[in-house]
Amino acid sequence: MTSARDLSSTDELGGAPAAPSSAPLADGPPGARQTQKEATRNRVIAAARNLFDTQGYEGTTIREIARQAGVSVGSVFTTFASKGEILSQVMQDRLDGLYAELDRVMPHLRGDTLDRLRTMFAIHFAFEARHTRLFLAHIAAAYDWTLSSSATPMGRNQRLQGIIGEILAKGVAAGDVDPAVDFQETVDLLMAAYAWVYRLAAWNNADAPTLTAVMDRQIGLIAEGFAPR
Repeated sequence: MTSARDLSSTDELGGAPAAPSSAPLADGPPGARQTQKEATRNRVIAAARNLFDTQGYEGTTIREIARQAGVSVGSVFTTFASKGEILSQVMQDRLDGLYAELDRVMPHLRGDTLDRLRTMFAIHFAFEARHTRLFLAHIAAAYDWTLSSSATPMGRNQRLQGIIGEILAKGVAAGDVDPAVDFQETVDLLMAAYAWVYRLAAWNNADAPTLTAVMDRQIGLIAEGFAPR
C-alpha cells in the first residue's frame, strides 16, 4: 500500500504522394542542418496538431501530415518514430503552458482538499475545451497497445499525477485526508473519472462548465473514500 509518506504506428501511407521537403538536409554546415531539422520538426508538429484536431488521430495519416507540413514522408520518419510519438509531442508542447500556469496558481489555492481538486480539474477542462477533439485523441492513445515506449499518452502523464499527489499530501497535513489512504489508487480513480467525463464531449458536445459540474460530483464521491474516519 502506498501511504502519504510514500508519495511525496506506424501509420498507413495511403493517399497522394507528399510534397518534397523544401531543402535537403544532407548539405551545408552542421549548424544549418540542425536549424533546418528543427524547422522541419516544428512544421510537422503544427500540421499534426491541426489535423488531429480536425480529423482525429485515427483519421489522420503520416502522408497527410507530411503534405500539410510541406515535407517528405521520409523527413517525418527521420524526425519522429511514429504517429503516436508526434501526438505525444503535440500534447507536450500544449500542456507545458497549462502546467506552468498550474505551478503558478496551485500554491495560492485556498479551501480544503475537495475544493483544491475541483479547482484544479476545472482549470484543465477550461484549457482542453479549446481543442476538445485533440484531447480526446490524447486519451484514446492511452489504449493503443501498438504505441511505442517513446510515446506518452495521457496515462503516462506524470505531471498530472504529481499535482494530484501534492494536493492529497497537503490534505493529510491539513487533516482532511486519511494518512493511511492509498495515494496511487486515489490518483488512479481521479484520473479515470477525468478521462471518462470527456465521453460527454464526444457524444453530446458538452462544454467545459458541464464537464466540470459532472467531475465536481464525482470528486465528491471519491473524497468520501479518502476522508478521515
